[in-house]
Amino acid sequence: MSALQLLHSFKSYLWLTLPLVLIAWCGYVLYQIEQVEKHAEAHKADVAIVLGAAVWGDRPSPGLRERLDKAYWLFEQGYTPYLLVTGGIGEGTQVSEAEVSRQYLIEKGVPEENILVEDQSTSTYENLRNSLPLMVQHQLQTACIVSHGYHLARALEIAETLNIDAHPVAAPTSTLNILYHKAREVLAYSKWKLDQLVLLFAR
Repeated sequence: MSALQLLHSFKSYLWLTLPLVLIAWCGYVLYQIEQVEKHAEAHKADVAIVLGAAVWGDRPSPGLRERLDKAYWLFEQGYTPYLLVTGGIGEGTQVSEAEVSRQYLIEKGVPEENILVEDQSTSTYENLRNSLPLMVQHQLQTACIVSHGYHLARALEIAETLNIDAHPVAAPTSTLNILYHKAREVLAYSKWKLDQLVLLFAR
């Protein structure tokens, strides 16, 4: 068999196997999401970290409000004494996600001294990385990570990479298109795995 024929055979093999690999990978990611979501229930912790989401003007978007309501419930039920809100200023906005979240929780009755603020992050990784110094400063050892279920597998892996002792807690939703967000999360999770490799080799 000539080199040209071998190259043609290899290309044909790639075209046949690549879709199968992609399907298998998507299935694996969705399985990981489902497994973490199954166990993402209320849990006692020193702090509940609320992962950032979009704001509408100076108010939380419906999705962010659902996360904040879950965190508020954890606080009210005595699962945690502190709420740590995260998120910087997004594109087209003038106030940080964290500040909008802080104001919303204060309006619901959470004392200001029980709310910690991380307002510089622009990604889930930064949400958690920037939360770590605040945890150290306030001598907080354990955390609940509050977000929607589809988001928690990636968030929990990031927390583990940062050596944060964390438990996932899922916020229920009646506003989000879950199929759409899970499809997006497959891409985000895939990117995280590449970022994780970079972090591993950078050590």
